[in-house]
Amino acid sequence: MTATKKIPRHLQKYVVDQQYEKYSPIDQAVWRYVMRQNHHFLKDAAHPAYTGGLKSSGISIERIPNVDDMNEALSPFGWGAANIDGFIPGVVFFDFQAHGILPIASDIRKLENIQYTPAPDIIHEAAGHAPILCEEKFSEYVKLFGEIGSKALATKEEHDLFEAVRTYSNLLESGSATKEQIEQAEAEVEKRQASVVELSEAEQISRLYWWTVEYGMIGTVEDPKIYGAGLLSSVSEGRNSLSPSVKKIPFDLEKVINTSFDITKPQPQLFVCESFEQLIDAVKEFRKTMASHTGGTASLETALRSGHTATFQFSSGLQVTGTLETIEKDGAGEAVYMKTVGPTALAFENKEIIGHGKSHHFDGFGAPIGKLENTECPLEEMNDQQLKSLGIEEGADCRLSYESGVVVEGIVKKILKKNDSPILISFTDCRVQLGDKVLFDPSWGEFDLAVGEKVVSVFAGAADSEQFYADLEEVEQKPFEKREWTPLEQLYGEVREMRNNGADIPALQRIIGQLTSEFPHDWLLRVEIMEILRDSTLLLDEQELISKQLEEIKILDEEWKVLIERGLKLAE
Repeated sequence: MTATKKIPRHLQKYVVDQQYEKYSPIDQAVWRYVMRQNHHFLKDAAHPAYTGGLKSSGISIERIPNVDDMNEALSPFGWGAANIDGFIPGVVFFDFQAHGILPIASDIRKLENIQYTPAPDIIHEAAGHAPILCEEKFSEYVKLFGEIGSKALATKEEHDLFEAVRTYSNLLESGSATKEQIEQAEAEVEKRQASVVELSEAEQISRLYWWTVEYGMIGTVEDPKIYGAGLLSSVSEGRNSLSPSVKKIPFDLEKVINTSFDITKPQPQLFVCESFEQLIDAVKEFRKTMASHTGGTASLETALRSGHTATFQFSSGLQVTGTLETIEKDGAGEAVYMKTVGPTALAFENKEIIGHGKSHHFDGFGAPIGKLENTECPLEEMNDQQLKSLGIEEGADCRLSYESGVVVEGIVKKILKKNDSPILISFTDCRVQLGDKVLFDPSWGEFDLAVGEKVVSVFAGAADSEQFYADLEEVEQKPFEKREWTPLEQLYGEVREMRNNGADIPALQRIIGQLTSEFPHDWLLRVEIMEILRDSTLLLDEQELISKQLEEIKILDEEWKVLIERGLKLAE
């Protein structure tokens, strides 16, 4: 598809075919019902950019959008669209947005979940997110948020919780899960939630995203307008958001990042920003608190607790990407040596250094941190003469002693420079020790010394994602299995055709008869038929019959009652 050219290679692994033919006539009816309801309500309640943005982003009220069409329609606004398979990790989701790509889960909620689903679906992803992206300042905010959010570090417990929530949400939406399976998944979520005791930067920024991009309001507390995708795509929450039962709070960064949320329940409060510029300022302010901005020992410890891939940037500009395994500290608790475990890669200015990819550093990478003894100038700022005075020249025996007590001793094989400054010194026959502790033994091969007095930045993910993730397996494409529509789906399809091509009275009478005898509890198709019939004075007896049936269905479920009444109101 068109967007493939602009989707970075490492993100293409998450892209799947939409398989548009999979949508049944009931799916199309669900889309149409939600969109008609929301458009009717949101034309007055949403940010002014919403209604114009629907058309501009390639979205029709009448049919589920084709993601390829959306990709083309969003291009003038600096965005593209890509079809993904449900939940993806937060870092990956933000990475898509940082590159100006809206990731869209193409599955659609089932009729029984028509008001709201916690699982990603195309109503939320397309109709919720896309229209408002056509607003210039909001678009700027989302892209900036993506750049910052993709670097946020999460704890291992949060990674485990994400997997549990994904499983639980998918079970809720599947429609085929047993009560026992759902209860077990819910219990697992609660267990994982209880294990999260740290408010990580990833959780804080996810809260900022939730209370703005997903559930944000703009204007004043007394007269707010909706712009959050969760509100723009939910029949119930969009309406309820403006009621007095939902507390409106002036946007404040500290309050937002300290307010948790539950994706499976309606939100009890919402935050109202004054403008999208206020959000841009807020996310820039938040960035100053992140490990990617602060660096140092505390940031290394954050990466250690994450247990996932992170990048460690030294003051020389050298970037080390891997999973941090250990941190050696001095008596003051400051990091003096770090070591990754498993495949690790080195980069500079986010480009992998040739010969220093995962295949070379397949077993991890260790690096001392701090000042050399008896030197005022940091190693990364030394010229050739200063390096030579320390024995750092190719072929020379060299002994480097750090103030921390770390000692590096071996034969210099190569000095790698960038911008005339050293960033990496390779040794053979090298030993690295801290007191009696051996950090690197000559038998382990060559030792590549990371040059850099300080770790100035630590962030989630890889410096050069294209190279680091090049060998990851692609998301498995679900094979398209064409199936025959069920009898009820066929009836929905016939009614859909009539709406487009004009009513067929004998066919309508047959459909009404079949609904009456075989599908006594289906409310949505009856509402659609009433919409067609009320355009004419024909079949008055049938209209009366369906009205009576809908009244009987209302009694069965309070939610159905509300949905039917709203549907009939628009049909009128």
